[in-house]
Formats: sequence, structure tokens, C-alpha cells
Amino acid sequence: MKLIRVENYEEMSSKAAQLVEQQIRDNPRSVLGLATGSTPLGLYEKLIEGVRERGISYRDVQTFNLDEYRGLSGEHSNSYRHFMNDKLFQSIDIQLKNTYVPNGKALPVEEECRRYEALIDELGPPHLQILGMGTNGHIGFNEPGTPETSRTHCVKLEQSTRNSNARFFSDRDEVPTHAITMGIESILKSEKVLLLASGKKKAQAVKRFLEGRVSKDFPASFLWKHSDVTLIVDREAYGLVKAEEE
Repeated sequence: MKLIRVENYEEMSSKAAQLVEQQIRDNPRSVLGLATGSTPLGLYEKLIEGVRERGISYRDVQTFNLDEYRGLSGEHSNSYRHFMNDKLFQSIDIQLKNTYVPNGKALPVEEECRRYEALIDELGPPHLQILGMGTNGHIGFNEPGTPETSRTHCVKLEQSTRNSNARFFSDRDEVPTHAITMGIESILKSEKVLLLASGKKKAQAVKRFLEGRVSKDFPASFLWKHSDVTLIVDREAYGLVKAEEE
């Protein structure tokens, strides 16, 4: 486990972008695993800046997103396909045909999960997987209780997760109850993992994660079984650990 401590969200995003861009320089045909939500937004802004100002190209890059809401089409304004197109893909030179997100409308959902997992194995797995960490330790939408052997699957979202994501919807009741997500085993296939944590609300999760106790009750803890994980954490998110150190 590599721990990189930074001062704030801006510095976390910049450092993460440096690592992603180094991956692209090392291998212009890299496969990237991508996340959604507020945590990687700053990173994506920096990656767009990298294309415009640092000559980084994503022309031959392929991407896999961690998850998608069940029941939402890619055109829905709150789908993760729409999020990725809006926040990153349309502003860089990536080919959209090389960007993969689960189909939230596919039926039967079990078949879509098998298709997506097979695609990860065929074209990937990711050389670098970007992750955020939920306050309850979820990675992707793998909620507490998810087994280590899980592959891409449909999951019922915990109320705490739905509450966290309600800010993106006009009405709390509109937040989907289920999602398709890469499983723990799917994520652990990646060659390298980049885990990002920022802000006071993540401090308890960071503290528990850094205790290093592996448990399905805290899905992020399975990352301790991976050989190449880098955690970038800002001052506020590291606050409870720092207090114990003092």
C-alpha cells in the first residue's frame, strides 16, 4: 500500500492526474477503470487540462466504468454514461466506441452482468483502476456484505448510499434502488489501483481502511489483498488517523 498525503481536494486531483497521465505515457493503449461521483470530478478536469495543455492523448485508450444505475438509459441525465460523456469523454480525444459502461436498461440483467464481465476479461482488465470510497466502505456499488469472489452483478443499494447520491436528483424518491456494478473480484483483477479520499466525511472510512483489517463488512478493505494500491488522501480525510498519531 502506497500512501500519498496531500493538503486538499485540488492537490489530490492534481496528483491523481499525474499518475493517470504517466500511465498513458508509459502505455498509450492503456485500459483505464473509471469511477463516477464527486470524488473524481477534479481529476477529470485535470485530465481534460492535460489534453489541452500537456499533449496527452486518449486516442488509443479504452475505459471501463465501475457501475451504472439499474433502470436508467445512457441518455438519462443522471446515468453514469451521461456523467462520463459530460464530465470527461466529450472533452478529450477518446473514441466513444472504446468507452464501456454497463447497460442499465438491459434485460435480463444477469445476462448483461455476464456480458460486461466477459468484456473486461477480453479487453482488459484495467491497467489502472480509479476508485473512490463510500462512507460505509463501498467501492463501486459493492455494499457491506459483498463477498470477495463477486464479479459484475446487480446490487440493491443501501439507504445510506442512496441518501449520498440524492443530491444529484430532483427528488429523493427518484434515486434508483439498484445498480449494476463490477464486483470485488472484478476490481482486484486490475494491475494497479488508485484510491482517492477527500474531506471530513471520509475521515472515519479512511481510518478504518488504514487499520488494514480485511472484512466483507467494509468492502474497500479487500484492496489490502492487491499488490499495487495507491491511496491519495487529503488533510481532512486523514484527520482521525493524524489525531491518533499525535
